[in-house]
Amino acid sequence: MKSLICILAALSVSAFAKVKTELITYKDGGTELEGFLAYDDAAKGARPGVLVVHDWTGLQEYTKTRTTQLAELGYVAFAADIYGKGVRPTESKDCAVQAGTYKNDLPLLRKRVLLGLAQLKSQKGLDDAKLAAIGYCFGGTSVLELARSGEKVAGVVSFHGGLSTALPAEKGKVKAKVLVCHGGADAHVNPEVPAFKEEMEKAGVDLQFITHEGAQHGFTKPGAAYQEKADKDSWAAMKKFFGEIFGK
Repeated sequence: MKSLICILAALSVSAFAKVKTELITYKDGGTELEGFLAYDDAAKGARPGVLVVHDWTGLQEYTKTRTTQLAELGYVAFAADIYGKGVRPTESKDCAVQAGTYKNDLPLLRKRVLLGLAQLKSQKGLDDAKLAAIGYCFGGTSVLELARSGEKVAGVVSFHGGLSTALPAEKGKVKAKVLVCHGGADAHVNPEVPAFKEEMEKAGVDLQFITHEGAQHGFTKPGAAYQEKADKDSWAAMKKFFGEIFGK
């Protein structure tokens, strides 16, 4: 219990008043979506922007916390809502239904990710020449689809995301650099690794693939699979990656 409390405290929203957050409503046709914006109100000049895509539970507190942490690092961060306003499943069977809906309809998934990216691009104080996207589990799958689509972003980061796709990357189309932080003990995703690496190589993608030994699926999120070392190491890898792609 004590360790879990420490984990939650480490992930808690910063008390610094300079970080502002707000909910933003937008639409996909007749479907209302509700994203989450975080930014440093005291920052001067244009800043890089980071899109965040939630795990299979939808846009809940964990994703909002990560989005706020990115704002604390100096980024304009926007968490997209893939499922729709108010669709925030808590039971595994319901999460599977929601995630499966989009994994089985990749054009729709890519559309929802792009709508979130458009919301990020519309924010004040953003340097729209410096954009990236990160995602967790289902969100990791989602940002890899963003890269495969050929969208012009500097980089994407997948944290313990699924790697397979029905729409593989085409040679020369992927503009984003890719960082994958994968759990070495992730029984769900391990079988997908060889084909993914081959896909990225054939498509000429600039790929960094980090295997966190002993880490299970969902290693960054408080719970049974959480691994502190893999969580901290993957976040550090993301920050280093951003330094490389944003040139700072």
